[in-house]
Amino acid sequence: MALDPETFEALLDGVRRFVAERLRPLEAEVEAADAIPDDVVQEMRDMGLFGLSIAEDHGGLGLTMSEECRVAIELGRTTPAFRSTFGTNVGIGSQGLVMAGTPEQKAEWLPRIASGEVITSFALTEPDVGSDSGSVKTRAVRDGDVYRLSGTKRYITNADKADLFTVMARTGDDPGARGVSAFLVPRDLPGVTLGEPEKKMGQRGAKVSDVYFEDVPVPAANRLGAEGEGFKIAMRVLDRGRLHISAVCVGVAERLIADCVAYGSERRQFGNPIVHHQLIQGMLADSKTEALAARALVLETAAKKDRGEDVVLESAAAKYFASEMVGRVADRAVQIYGGAGYIADYGIERLYRDVRLFRIYEGTSQIQQVIIARETLKRGG
Repeated sequence: MALDPETFEALLDGVRRFVAERLRPLEAEVEAADAIPDDVVQEMRDMGLFGLSIAEDHGGLGLTMSEECRVAIELGRTTPAFRSTFGTNVGIGSQGLVMAGTPEQKAEWLPRIASGEVITSFALTEPDVGSDSGSVKTRAVRDGDVYRLSGTKRYITNADKADLFTVMARTGDDPGARGVSAFLVPRDLPGVTLGEPEKKMGQRGAKVSDVYFEDVPVPAANRLGAEGEGFKIAMRVLDRGRLHISAVCVGVAERLIADCVAYGSERRQFGNPIVHHQLIQGMLADSKTEALAARALVLETAAKKDRGEDVVLESAAAKYFASEMVGRVADRAVQIYGGAGYIADYGIERLYRDVRLFRIYEGTSQIQQVIIARETLKRGG
């Protein structure tokens, strides 16, 4: 159920001010420290950001997809690591539970996820399994009232602070997607260990690391759905997550365009502000047009999802277009800033590095192409 318009606009305005007044001034500090300050995380909890997508019955805000995307656009106007702090609780870390959890599982976990007391993480990718997510090798073998879970997961976002993992593991003899099941795995179970956080190209402050499961006794009551439904659950979770990420891409692009206009209005060459030069205007025009197109696609797809329509194709198209678009916008921003765009003080080179990940995680651009083509053929055009 959507919030009433006045309440939602108040939320959106609060997020907008939080980003502008609180988060943006901290961007250089987060980059240097590779960490989000604890007091900022607490402010996010107090604002309800960890529970954007969780129903009000379980302590969340219960936003519709359209509302969530509008909030995500605003959050995209600052370093993506801030959004990533609570992003797994809003998206891939919680949505398997939201979509397929039993009433008992939801009652146990969702209120604490919504409050930010519990941090979630989504464990699908493995050392030899990335885009081919139906080929996971992590195994869960039934042993009475528990499953014995063993395997390694790679590049897991927020693993360093996660209290609960949604883990995809093979339970059947089928070597393909039908042999995969989903499990809720608390971090404090014996046999769960973490690797060191990876050194990354961008998005400093958001950590990824390996997660190791060695004969972990996962209660059978922690399985999500029936055996063999894990892959379907994962794909539903990713379909939704792609739309959220698309909205973040739009926000980053809009921030970059605004920064370029502000800088170009002050920076002078050949006697005029550089925004008066037509070749600069051409880059601004291309960026603005692409950002507007991405925004329209994201919000239209979100509205369709809220109406209960099948948006597998549209979500993939939004993620593909928006993530590629923001990469082009960031590249043009560096060019408009010139030498200053290559210098860390201005923050443009940081965003240039940050946005590169959007074309990889939650399904690479190439996987989105495959999905778009498959669904187009299925629909007959």
